[in-house]
Parts: sequence; C-alpha cells; structure tokens
Amino acid sequence: MTTPNPWLRVFLPFAAGYYLSYFLRNVNAVIAPELTRELGIGAADLGLLTSAYLIAFGAFQLPLGILLDRYGPRRVEAALLVVAAAGCAAFGLGDGLGGLATGRALIGLGVSACLMAAFKAFSLWFPAERQASLNAAIMAAGGLGALTASTPLGLLLPVTGWRGIFLGLAVLAVLAAAAIFTTPDKPSPAGREGLADQLRGLGQVLASRIFWRIAPQTALIVGGFIALQGLWAVPWLINVNGATRDEAAFHLLLMSAAMLVGFLAIATFVTGLIRRGVPAERILMTGLGLGLLDMLAIVLELGPSQVLWFVFGLVFSVGNLSYAILTGRFPTALSGRVNTALNLAVFAGAFALQWGVGLAVDALRAAGMSAPQAFRTTFAGVLALQAAGYVWYLVSGGKSGEGISAKG
Repeated sequence: MTTPNPWLRVFLPFAAGYYLSYFLRNVNAVIAPELTRELGIGAADLGLLTSAYLIAFGAFQLPLGILLDRYGPRRVEAALLVVAAAGCAAFGLGDGLGGLATGRALIGLGVSACLMAAFKAFSLWFPAERQASLNAAIMAAGGLGALTASTPLGLLLPVTGWRGIFLGLAVLAVLAAAAIFTTPDKPSPAGREGLADQLRGLGQVLASRIFWRIAPQTALIVGGFIALQGLWAVPWLINVNGATRDEAAFHLLLMSAAMLVGFLAIATFVTGLIRRGVPAERILMTGLGLGLLDMLAIVLELGPSQVLWFVFGLVFSVGNLSYAILTGRFPTALSGRVNTALNLAVFAGAFALQWGVGLAVDALRAAGMSAPQAFRTTFAGVLALQAAGYVWYLVSGGKSGEGISAKG
C-alpha cells in the first residue's frame, strides 16, 4: 500500500469536523433572540438550554480519551458525528425546552471528539515538533466555523429559520462522519493496553502536578471565552452597548475573524519562535495576560466595542497552546487521555460560567438592577475568577517550562 498524504488524508477531514463542531457551539448566540421570543424563556433558561451542549460535551471527555487511545480517532469521531446529526435533527424539530435541551445535549456529545480526535490523529501521523502548529491550524478551521456562525448565519436566518438551519446541519454532520471514516488508520500503542492499564494511565495524568497547574487557568480563561462567545456576547452588546442584533452579529464576525488570524499566526510562527528559544509557556502567558486586560476594558467600556471584541478573539487563540504544552509532558500513548482531561476542565468551566452568567443576571435583575448593570456586575465577576486562575498558574509552578515525568 502507498503511504497516504497526512495533510490531505488526515488533516483536512478532521478540520472539516472541527469546523462543524465550532459552528454548532456558537450558533445559539445568533439565534438567541428568536429562541427567547419563541419559547418565552429568560436568561437562566437560555443559558441552561445552550450549555446543555457543554455539559454533555464535558462529561464525555474522560471516557473519550480512553476510546481514542484504544480504538483510534477515525472510528470514534465518525460514530459520534452520527450522534451529532441526530441531535441537530432533534433540535430542529423540537418544541418544548426539554426537547430542545435534549437535542442540544446530543449535539454536544456528538461533537465532543472533533478537536481531541484531531489532536490524537496528529500525534500519530506527525512529528512532535509540529504539534503546536498543527493544533493551531485545526483551531483555525474552528475559527472559520465561528466566523460562519456570525453575520453569515444572521443573513441566512430570515431565509431558512433556525429550524431549517439545524436540519441542514444534520445532513452536514453525516457527510463529515463519512469523510472522517474514510481516513487511513495508524495503530496507537495504547490499543494493546487493557482497560486497567488505560485507567492507570488516566490516573497518572490526573495526579500530575503540571495538570493541576494548567487546568484551572485554562478552564476559567478558555472556558470563559467559550461561554461568552457561544452565548453571552450578543446579549451583552444588545443590553450594555445598545447594539442591534445585526450589529452584535457583526461583532461576533470580527471576534471570529480575529480568532482565525490568531490561530493562523500561531500555526505559522510558533514552531520558529520555539526553535529560537522563546518558550511556548511565555507565549501562552503573554497572550492570556493581554486577554484579561482586554476583558477589563470591555467591562469598563474603555474603547470602541468593535476593537475590544476583535482583540478578545485575537488573544484567545493563544490559550489553546495549553494542550500542546501539556501533551508534551507525557508519552504519545497517553495523548488522548491528556488532551481530553484538559478539555474536560475547559468545558466544565464553560458550562459553569455560561449557565452561571444567566443565573446571576436574572438574580441581579430580580434584586432591582437594570439589565446593563446586571451584565456589567456579572462580567466583572467572571473576570475576577479568570484573574484568580491566571495568578494560580504564576505562583504554583517554579520556573517556566519545568518538566515532569510521565508518572507525574
């Protein structure tokens, strides 16, 4: 058999899957006004409905890591994308809050492998020095998905309605599953391990000092970005900045375009910077620090909103270096479990913050605050939590770039 071209046969199909995953993550941000009006729900119910994706996604991460290491990314992601297709159909045809939440949860479960399966495939097919740039390249595909789930989605919405959009997404999920299922296999060393050995390896990851150094900040900062981009950016812009829905969708377009620029820049330059002696951790911490300052400027309205949200998307892209940094501290056989353990932390943070913002806004409104005041106070609380995670990373680790053994 001839050796397949990993870029064409491996990267592109997994990139298509992650494009779809990111689009599905963010679609509710644009259709939120329609959902609120049609279902007659408040901020807390909207937050719970949208974050059902996140809790199902996050809850499956630890078993997903074992499945990826044992059965490989091709089979696992293709099967799960069929579940995502069923969830899209259920959401598009659903009536009540319960049915829609179930569909949203199935979508979250179905796309839970899209990024992690790609990372696992890259660890099998490409050398270690290319992992950070490849991870950024796949995130750029997600950035395109986020870009599509902004102004382009807003323009399509009056034509098809939100139900038609989800039924179309069901078809696309089936096509993506078929494309990934036809990618070539490359056996993983973990495929020969028994379940007890795989669980032991997962325990090594969860017991490691470096994991608990990286996970809190990644959960709060990257997870917080997901929570805001995926739902609360649009209500903030409408209630605090006085934007129309179309103007708010344009802000999402700018933020997603910035994400794409950031991911492409990392994919292009990070390997060269590391070879020149700039540690990946220094790039990570600089980007996240700038992100926290930008979030403060958003809360205090210290500049043009278009610029602030563009910068927010740009610096977020750096946060995904956490995966490559953490994976580099463990053997390749554990890469699926390492990435999914960190992803569990991210989506637990995203779920808690996405639902929590809705609960806090409703509670503050009930206490007599205006909508703008309630959103400002809640976003300030999110920023305080993110700053705490950042400080924990700085004080909990010794010298930047310190390593650990595979046993933690």
